[in-house]
Amino acid sequence: MSGRPQRGEAPDVIANARLTGADRLDPFGDDAVDIHLAAGRIVDIAPAGALPHRGLVLDADGGWVIPGLWDHHVHTVQWALAAQRVPLDGAPSAAAAAALMSRAPVLADGRRVGAGFRDALWPDEMDIVTLDAATGEVPTYLINADVHSVWLNSAALRREGFAVDASGVLREEPAFEISRRLNAADPAVGDTLVAASLQAAAARGVVGIVDFDMAWNAEAWRRRTAAGFDTTRIRFGIYPPQLDRALTEGMRTGDALDERGLVRVGSLKVITDGSLGTRTAACSHAYPGDPHNHGILTVSPDALVELMTRATGGGLSCAVHAIGDVANSHALDAFALSGATGTIEHAQLVAAADVPRFARLGVGASVQPEHAIDDRDMTDAIWADQTAIAYPLRALADADANLLFGSDAPVAPLDPWAAMAAAVHRTRDGRPAWRPEQAVDAAIALAASTEGGSAAATALSPGAAADLAVVDRDPLTAAEPELRATAVSATLLAGRLTHMA
Repeated sequence: MSGRPQRGEAPDVIANARLTGADRLDPFGDDAVDIHLAAGRIVDIAPAGALPHRGLVLDADGGWVIPGLWDHHVHTVQWALAAQRVPLDGAPSAAAAAALMSRAPVLADGRRVGAGFRDALWPDEMDIVTLDAATGEVPTYLINADVHSVWLNSAALRREGFAVDASGVLREEPAFEISRRLNAADPAVGDTLVAASLQAAAARGVVGIVDFDMAWNAEAWRRRTAAGFDTTRIRFGIYPPQLDRALTEGMRTGDALDERGLVRVGSLKVITDGSLGTRTAACSHAYPGDPHNHGILTVSPDALVELMTRATGGGLSCAVHAIGDVANSHALDAFALSGATGTIEHAQLVAAADVPRFARLGVGASVQPEHAIDDRDMTDAIWADQTAIAYPLRALADADANLLFGSDAPVAPLDPWAAMAAAVHRTRDGRPAWRPEQAVDAAIALAASTEGGSAAATALSPGAAADLAVVDRDPLTAAEPELRATAVSATLLAGRLTHMA
């Protein structure tokens, strides 16, 4: 069959490709190969031209074929809705952020929404007077980059039923509630934005995500698959308020929600502390200038064990948000006491004594390498007195923990190449590498960006699922700017093209 393959088609051969991977055992070296596919799997890898090309041929044109990439931590609807929200990541002060929102468009629901500010190093404080003066009577919402705090004007606080106070800032659970309300968009609008966002992710080589939207995600994904969504593999989280429902419905981790098996039940997600930027991550040492502030535990250790034990008994794995070292210690204790399987999400500050416990307990470290680069200045200022290890990628890898990379989108862009570059080179924009002793090898970073994590193999072989990406450079040898700029010419999901450049 002649002609260039199109998105939605299933090539029979990927021709003129190159292979990479630290765990390769094949004899091909740098020579070009043909990868033969059938029924969604790799059936043979042979020297280029050695076997006849039958059926539809995708010419890799010398590009490298790698396993399809995963993002292990995404807030899908919130990330998709970012396209409608004013970016505030460049705001140097509270006053500047308020001024940006004064010019923001009013959405169809009558709100102004901005997102992405980082106030920890601002020279001024957020206050209601400043925001009201800039935004008037239009309900206005500014969401912190870490999503753990939201700054609202008086009109927004009244609309949402919260008391108007001097700051207008809501933190932790009240902030999450605001995000849930903002994310409850018209499903037709939200699903369209989700589909477009995941199509853009496929263009970066992504074949799967873990969806941690704070909602009953089973209903949303049933609706999307019924409407034809088939771009990406999905594992969706379940939050404690929905645990009883999930157990009653017999949901177990890994169960398929659709006939294709693209959408599957994921883990119980429990948020146990706050964040660095909001100064609420639970830490052993106090925050600077605030001797009584060690952050907060949003779930007590006993309640966490009870939740995880119930989930485990019902066949659900657990994903525990823990950022500060105290929260990570309690999360690891809960895994040990409950017998749960799963991951700790973020693990941004970990006591040295706790690092080896990840591997001993079989707990995955679901981490977001770009956060280290985004937060480097905050970390140096706010966690200067902490004695635990900040963003300990190398330490976890050396202790044989299974690393699983993600973005926490919209906190960071959903871009696995940025995550890999941050993990390997610990820098961006020409700055010196930050804490380079915590960098990991490119082979670890590539594996951590696949479904199985850093403990999984990345070398391609016959019999493997044809979840693949064709890229223009070898990720194991690319320098930092080049790795971020990696171009993906094709992405295949079970052998079917979900992206074709």
